[in-house]
Amino acid sequence: MNNLNEVEQKVAESLLQIKAIKLQPKSPFTWASGWRSPIYCDNRVTLSHPSIRTYIRQKLSQLIQEEFGSIDMVSGVATAGIPQGVLVAQDLGLPFSYVRSSAKDHGRQNLIEGEVMSGQRVVVVEDLVSTGKSSLQAVKALREVGCNVVGLVSIFTYGLDVATENFAEAKCPLFSLCDYNALIKVAVEKSYVLESEIELLEQWRRNPAAWKSAE
Repeated sequence: MNNLNEVEQKVAESLLQIKAIKLQPKSPFTWASGWRSPIYCDNRVTLSHPSIRTYIRQKLSQLIQEEFGSIDMVSGVATAGIPQGVLVAQDLGLPFSYVRSSAKDHGRQNLIEGEVMSGQRVVVVEDLVSTGKSSLQAVKALREVGCNVVGLVSIFTYGLDVATENFAEAKCPLFSLCDYNALIKVAVEKSYVLESEIELLEQWRRNPAAWKSAE
């Protein structure tokens, strides 16, 4: 495991331990998109585990400081990115805002909640990146009101090619504490999956839309 860094190892172990991530290559999940998947991720579970929650908060804060230097605001993506973003903003002593999936249909009909100003250097916080579509909608909304979105950080990314392409096209750097490849290595090491199941898991990452399980 010496090709994984300490953070990747720790985050992968933690997410598997508390079942924030479940791997079932022979009994797959069905995503909202209709994709069949051997993996299901719900990083909101980390919020119920104070030591893991604290570790993730600290490492996301460090990641932002190392990759982006001084910023003016942290913004979360509704809904699961909101609590993670709040924790990071509190840690860094920075203002916080969040971006809705769609504008409110009443009141001021806000898409962005919180006080944002043109020219602010902003990092967006997300819990999970799959295709990147919803994350980049939030980035676009912030940029449209004049924010200088310098990048996005997340707890976990599936590392899908479509996400890499989408973030590159949007000119938005993406950094995650842990990715799918690291997770699979830890899952095998800790016996969450069998070595014989690795090929199924790797096939899914290469082409998730066409993936078939071994049911």
